[in-house]
Amino acid sequence: MENSGPGSETPMTIHQMFLETVERCGDKPALVSKTDGQWVTLTWREYYEECRTAAKSFLKLGLERFHGVGILGFNSPEWFISDVGCIFAGGLATGIYTTNSPEACQYVAANCEADVLVVENQKQLDKILKVKGQLPHLKAIVQYKGELQQKAPFLYTWAEFMKLGEDVSNEQLNAVIDSLRSNECCSLIYTSGTTGSPKGVMLSHDNISWTARTVFKMINENYGEEVLVSYLPLSHVAAQMVDIWGCMSLGGTIYFADPDALKGSLVNTLKEARPTGFLGVPRVWEKMQEKMKAAGSKVSPLKKRLADWAKSVGLQYNYSVMNGENAVPWGFMLSNNLVFKRVRAGLGLDRCTFCCTGAAPITKDTLEYFMSLNIPVKELYGMSESSGPHTVSINQYRIGSCGKVMPGCKTKLDNPDEDGNGEVCFWGRHVFMGYLNMPDKTVEALDEDGWLRSGDLGKHDKDDFLYITGRIKELIITAGGENIPPVPIEDAVKTEVSIISNAMLIGDKLKFLSMMLTLKCEMDDNGEPTDDLSPEVLDFCQQHGVKSTKVSEVLANKEPAIYKAIQEGMERVNARSTSNAQKVQKWILLGRDFSVVGGELGPTLKLRRPVVVKMYQDKVNEMYTPAAEQQ
Repeated sequence: MENSGPGSETPMTIHQMFLETVERCGDKPALVSKTDGQWVTLTWREYYEECRTAAKSFLKLGLERFHGVGILGFNSPEWFISDVGCIFAGGLATGIYTTNSPEACQYVAANCEADVLVVENQKQLDKILKVKGQLPHLKAIVQYKGELQQKAPFLYTWAEFMKLGEDVSNEQLNAVIDSLRSNECCSLIYTSGTTGSPKGVMLSHDNISWTARTVFKMINENYGEEVLVSYLPLSHVAAQMVDIWGCMSLGGTIYFADPDALKGSLVNTLKEARPTGFLGVPRVWEKMQEKMKAAGSKVSPLKKRLADWAKSVGLQYNYSVMNGENAVPWGFMLSNNLVFKRVRAGLGLDRCTFCCTGAAPITKDTLEYFMSLNIPVKELYGMSESSGPHTVSINQYRIGSCGKVMPGCKTKLDNPDEDGNGEVCFWGRHVFMGYLNMPDKTVEALDEDGWLRSGDLGKHDKDDFLYITGRIKELIITAGGENIPPVPIEDAVKTEVSIISNAMLIGDKLKFLSMMLTLKCEMDDNGEPTDDLSPEVLDFCQQHGVKSTKVSEVLANKEPAIYKAIQEGMERVNARSTSNAQKVQKWILLGRDFSVVGGELGPTLKLRRPVVVKMYQDKVNEMYTPAAEQQ
């Protein structure tokens, strides 16, 4: 804690923060969800009582102090109530990714000594039943959606679970709540394990309550005004910090999206909820951009000219706002009325004063696209180990920067090079307690003064805005000893060649750089890539006289127009590179796009580089064999 000013606020438990909100906003809507097509609302007071009821049931089921309650399912009121109820009862609330395999679920549940698991439906229940024999602490499983397909003494529906603790007295629950301390662990966030096994990040009451209050006070000083839509995985720190805790700190309202939100239904929820703030991971913003561009290509030439003109005005205006000049260019009001307001309303973002992105790098192309539509998207940066955020772009922002450090926190750049790039280290009340039962890993991440090593490379500009320039683990060090951050080159290729979905640079310990590419394709209902090309690629094919409609056909025919477009895009990127070592010498098109289900992407859609290299090792070897080099 700081002695005065930001960072010196009195610590609070989750229960104290919740109670404060109930006192101020008791009758205001907290959680709004759909049941049989109708919106159902829980007020802050009702939500608080439901959490108490759940806490009593957890105590009745034998939840022990600092044991886990694993929650496995899509965002819903039951997810929030299980999480907060577990904390009231003295347990460790633990989100588990819905995309996890049974083995990955078993790892997390065993690691946090889960006494109870809360699952959404039969699909998630089946995973747990497969590994139940390897979960010695597990006493009960609760299913919160749909009817149970089988009976067993340890299985409960949500309604049965909520009745279990009826004979647990208020005094008994209050005794547990009163024993909670703000410096004790109450929540576990499992890192998605892009390298090695997932680690359980221990967050204290104070980590969560202090961070939520600090960030959300910067967005809005007033209680009971914010409206948000919950759709990103709650097992991830960003969604949890915003949806559960940020909203609680401000007495806002959460609308729950449908489970197929990311397959296209999200915009319907946004239009109904009309949120005041919206957090999207880069892939969400990119998908919106793709859809809007596809729609834009179908309009009349006159409308297209109008839209292009309005977008150039919008970009000019938003750059001037960003630079603090606030110069309103000629035609802005007209563009706003004819184009921007309609676009915002069509996305359900007409009331949105704060659009942000985080969890992975976003391209300048996507940021400028939304800026041109008068929807500036601001970047946040942090990690699970810092309770979510560390730098935020709220009042001021710079394109390409992750903003400035939160009040009460500090950044230092360790071992900076001649350009000022060093390892970004964090300090503050948002920094975690350590990894559960992994003291050696904790010592690697935290030094004795409480500085957290992020593993990211970054630099500051003269105004103290932070720019992330790469990941230390991702740096490609070529056989010639050049250090090359892959993301800027990958982004440049995706920007130059819009039919490319994913790009991954190869070249660690190798003589030259090469790249694996995938084409944009349609996804099926499980989020698996299909063989069908996306509308954007089909449009490209039509314009260039290509008959193929499938990825496999493009590869089989080595479609000249497509291969030529990629090669020319690659040459444009290479022409801008700072040295020969940074030029991409070879590339290969893969037969299927990357996905979470396929294992190439982590749950937050981050590229799992070591996994992809292993999967396609033979293709990589081909590009680097002497025979291939002679051709």
